[in-house]
Amino acid sequence: MTRFSYLLIATFAALISLLNTSSFANSSNTNTFEVARFSAMDLDGWERKIFENETNYSLVEENQTYYLQAHSTQSASALYKKLKVDLHNTPYLNWSWRIDQGLPPLNEKEKNGDDYAARIYIVFKTGFTPLSVRALNYVWSSNNLQDSSWPNAFTEKAIMIPLRTQQDGLHVWQHEKVNIKEDLLKHFESMPKHIEGIAIMTDTDNSGNSASASYGDIYFSKE
Repeated sequence: MTRFSYLLIATFAALISLLNTSSFANSSNTNTFEVARFSAMDLDGWERKIFENETNYSLVEENQTYYLQAHSTQSASALYKKLKVDLHNTPYLNWSWRIDQGLPPLNEKEKNGDDYAARIYIVFKTGFTPLSVRALNYVWSSNNLQDSSWPNAFTEKAIMIPLRTQQDGLHVWQHEKVNIKEDLLKHFESMPKHIEGIAIMTDTDNSGNSASASYGDIYFSKE
């Protein structure tokens, strides 16, 4: 069984330990910082990491607008991007997403239920070693667990935060705006100046199901 959350965090830890600060895009002194411009057919800086089979990520067009579509069948792989975002200047993360094929209700607090039709990881460090890497994980839950959070089933270094549930339905775009700075203080009692990376993931390896999701542009903002 793939320990996706642990492996993804470990991947970022290894990358961060090998790269210096100048290797990252930086959001200092700007009111907004673009992370993903899928609407402009732009995948620059996004890398693939396969853990258990490959989730298919592709840019598709609908109503003259492009977005990222993900389809997973018993797979766990991610798109991730290394960056450095100044949370004191741009603490809000904004994006749009929708579910096209959902998962059946899973016990997401158990290892065999640690699958999500859509999720976005925010990765940061609490210290100077690779072991200090932590993650906030915003998810589209297959249950009705909104307004709750819990440690990931494989590692306490990742906190799962459901923003949407099965009640939000299929094929409907939802727009999110979360305060990363506040969530870090709430869940880790830690406030690093920067985050170190972001990942997009649609995965179904633990439950053996299939799911599809779509992701729109992603950016950080001052307000």
